[in-house]
Amino acid sequence: MTTTPSRPTPPPTNIADEGQAARGGFAARVSLGRVFAPVPSEFLLLASTALILTGFGLVMVLSATMATANASPFETVIKQAVFALLGIPLMFIASRMPLRFWKRIAWPALIGGVMLQMLVFVPGLGVHNDGNTNWISIFGFQAQPSEFLKLALAIWLGFVLYRKQTLLSKWQHVFIPVVPVGALVIGTVMGGHDLGTAMILMAILLGCLFFSGVKLRLFVIPLILVVGAAAVFAVTSPNRMARIMSFLNVDSTDCYFADAGSCYQPLHGVWALASGGVFGLGLGNSREKYQWLPAAANDYIFAIVGEELGLIGCAVVLALFALYAVGAFHIVRKTNDPFVRIVAGGITIWIVGQALVNIGVVLRVFPVLGVPLPFMSQGGTSLVSGLLASGVLLSFARTLPVRTPALDVAAGARPVRPSAARSASGRR
Repeated sequence: MTTTPSRPTPPPTNIADEGQAARGGFAARVSLGRVFAPVPSEFLLLASTALILTGFGLVMVLSATMATANASPFETVIKQAVFALLGIPLMFIASRMPLRFWKRIAWPALIGGVMLQMLVFVPGLGVHNDGNTNWISIFGFQAQPSEFLKLALAIWLGFVLYRKQTLLSKWQHVFIPVVPVGALVIGTVMGGHDLGTAMILMAILLGCLFFSGVKLRLFVIPLILVVGAAAVFAVTSPNRMARIMSFLNVDSTDCYFADAGSCYQPLHGVWALASGGVFGLGLGNSREKYQWLPAAANDYIFAIVGEELGLIGCAVVLALFALYAVGAFHIVRKTNDPFVRIVAGGITIWIVGQALVNIGVVLRVFPVLGVPLPFMSQGGTSLVSGLLASGVLLSFARTLPVRTPALDVAAGARPVRPSAARSASGRR
């Protein structure tokens, strides 16, 4: 029986086709390798913490609003969930952006943020609420442009101070253009009488200057200007002065009944925390959310957490923000890029500092400033901006070195087998 020899596979028609095929396969492997490449622990810590806080916030917004909802008890939380579904993909898209992208958009982002903030002064677009004009309404959707201005300011400050690294020993280069542009940005927010957001912007500016390595004697000048501006804004507003004086009033019940209820909201926040005790009243069992506590789902969401989940729930929230701070400060400590260090420091001061201010207001450590709790308070713009800022931190985390056994071997460090280690320890 004769067998027919199998036909061999024809070789490539030319060397160019062979090279193209090899390059195509190599490019595919490289592309897949970048997608599935290991990421630093800071990346995993920041991403998981932001996602857990967002999910926790959705649960608490549902609990705080379902008692007073008009049409459906799920109306408010569905709107918040839509912004979460928008912000989470944006966070991971931002995490894939290279450093040169953030450096290139520094100026356009700041200019666009200021122009967007100026829309609050346009008649028909600006929305006045609780003494502030810091929102815009377009086709029935409300947004707070100053939330995106926080991120734009941090990126711009990082880029400018990064370009001036060798000149920061002179006060002229520290002052210009940081202080004039920062004053312009903060002034557009204060034009709408939003002192809380303006103070967060001031903290971002000071934080970026601190992490840029500016000498402390030069750091004092912007600090004095910021403190002086905050004092002027507080004194010139009767509403803010009433809140500050009620905060300083030792006899809380006196200000509750006599001073036109100026401490009505802070006291109900404290009472919500007190009634929760250690274990809380149970999820959904808050009493203060039945129109006793104003802004229960916004600025005072932490009070609802304490009332329903008790001290344990409050401790979990504090622990999550502490983990977020640890991951962010690890980026600041490990990076060798001044731009990454400055921007990451500014974003960390913003997110963690704003969380501490919000919690301090609920605990009556600070006067009422009207800043939301990041990731958890009701507010789509605040949630999206916080997730986008987290995406910038994740992008920076990708630039950190990742230690793997393969890298150690390539660097000349031979991995020691456990059996060899045990035998060596036995010989000593």
